Amino acid sequence: MTTGESRGAAGQRAGTRRAEAADGPLAGRVALVAGATRGAGRAIAVQLGALGATVYATGRTTREQVSEMGRPGETIEETAELIDAAGGRGIAVPADHLVPDRVREVVARIERDHGRLDILVNDVWGGNSLLDFDTRMWDVDLDRGLRMIDLGVRSHIITSSIALPLLVRRPGGLVVEVTDGTAETNRGFRENFYYDLAKNAPLRMAYLLGEELADVKCTAVAVTPGFIRSEEMLDHFGLTEETWRDGIPRQEHWALSESPLYLARGVAALAADPERDRWNGKSLDSGRLAREYRLTDADGSRPDVWGYILAQRAGESPEVNDYR
Repeated sequence: MTTGESRGAAGQRAGTRRAEAADGPLAGRVALVAGATRGAGRAIAVQLGALGATVYATGRTTREQVSEMGRPGETIEETAELIDAAGGRGIAVPADHLVPDRVREVVARIERDHGRLDILVNDVWGGNSLLDFDTRMWDVDLDRGLRMIDLGVRSHIITSSIALPLLVRRPGGLVVEVTDGTAETNRGFRENFYYDLAKNAPLRMAYLLGEELADVKCTAVAVTPGFIRSEEMLDHFGLTEETWRDGIPRQEHWALSESPLYLARGVAALAADPERDRWNGKSLDSGRLAREYRLTDADGSRPDVWGYILAQRAGESPEVNDYR
């Protein structure tokens, strides 16, 4: 195949995806994915676009500026391009969601451009580098701990407070709080005082917002991936998406890990579900979403690491193959 033929084929495929997305269940919908630079946030933004949505992808890392995470290879501009390639319309907007005025600018732009917001995904985090597992609360550096609360809780509150007045103008709006763990799995100790608070707070936010949004016929849910093979996690273990299985002998539960696409497919299916209000206020993991909407990960599997962990906690001896 010549270069010209390759580009032509790629262009034809992109055109097909755009045509499919134009008729997709989220065509005409507008989404804001806060924290769409990488990982689950990026994948969710792309999958919403694949179903026809216009997606505003926000984050702190751009091609001109890198956030404190220090990962210049993952930018919101790239996320927007991936959304476009999937058939949607991606719009990259730099924003630190801890700065209310910056979030107001993002929402004002959405209102100016579209006059509506249908889907809000709160996926801001970026606090993994601050974690001190197996360290008692009073031994954790206070600034590090409070930074985790800022990143995982305060940023979500700021974004919802500013974006919800636009979202509730129309019935059917959806708020998705992305966290780590469900209400059931997070009843136990999450090994770090501040991390526990940062990951439990979005569960409560979804419940509280669900109570308030029900009156205006909107929905709020919390979602969580399982053991996610994000770019950061793969780098941490010295693996790639192609070689991830090499880590199975070295990492507990790694055999049940999942790509970011897995949760993203579930969130997109949830957003497109006309009866999604049945999940209002609840927390859902990627495995539950996959079962409900008959989805799989990219490799055709259906991992359920949280189900496996709960079985272990119950004193059972689960088999990995029964949870993938």
